[in-house]
Amino acid sequence: MTTDLSWMLEDIVQNVPRARHAVLLSADGLPRGATEGLAEKDVRTISAAMAGMQSLSRATAHFAGPETDRQWSQTIIEFSHGWSFLIGAGQGAYLAAAAAPDVDMQQISFRMHRLVARLGNNLTSPPRVNSEDDAGTRNTGTARRGGSGDSGFVLADLDQVIADVQGARHAVLLGADGLPRGATSGLNRDMADTISAAMTGIHAYSRVTSQFAGVQEDAGWRQTVIEFQHGWIFLISAGTGAFLAAAAEHDCDIEEFTTRLHEVIPKLTPSAAGGEGVAHA
Repeated sequence: MTTDLSWMLEDIVQNVPRARHAVLLSADGLPRGATEGLAEKDVRTISAAMAGMQSLSRATAHFAGPETDRQWSQTIIEFSHGWSFLIGAGQGAYLAAAAAPDVDMQQISFRMHRLVARLGNNLTSPPRVNSEDDAGTRNTGTARRGGSGDSGFVLADLDQVIADVQGARHAVLLGADGLPRGATSGLNRDMADTISAAMTGIHAYSRVTSQFAGVQEDAGWRQTVIEFQHGWIFLISAGTGAFLAAAAEHDCDIEEFTTRLHEVIPKLTPSAAGGEGVAHA
């Protein structure tokens, strides 16, 4: 392992009420430091999961929008018992933090970014998403309305949400098997398949970080939010074994958008109507 920077990470848990842990990791999933109270094996697991999730997050950048500048900003995971946060911490490095449900979100974000700045020469600026890597998928989101293979694939209720919320872009409903069950009319099946595969992986990695957010019986994952400079991606629990992935422009009213998404879920998945909207981690 490279120089252990654990001592610097204590700033977060000591100065942010309700913060629980912090881990510094490399892009290949190796831990570079962690706060006290985490077992070594848990630090390795968290580092590997966060790195894997970050890699998949970058691969979905084109889902958030066609802009050339697709720089990733942060990933936030919400559980019933707490939060996990992931931000860039220099070239090939990331900073993860965990907190209780009632943490001050602005305060922990401020402390995390300040810590990254304090790391100074140890870590350089975060890498930018290479838009050329997505060249093969950039145009796969073009609508194929009325195509022979899309009959019955468009979800009208989900389409209405995208139409009603300014800045909303796409949405796709995933089954427990990771296959798309339907999507908005702006997505063809190829794009829906690609996004569904990536989101299934992101959900799996998100669940692995459950104990990082805190130990609680019957803890449940609720959503994973990925922020890019050009837009947002939301992965939301939609009933037993089902998930809803949605994308929006960066200036979209995300509170309105996520509220509408949660409202439409019972119409898309009958199990969600019975109060089974939280996927247990």
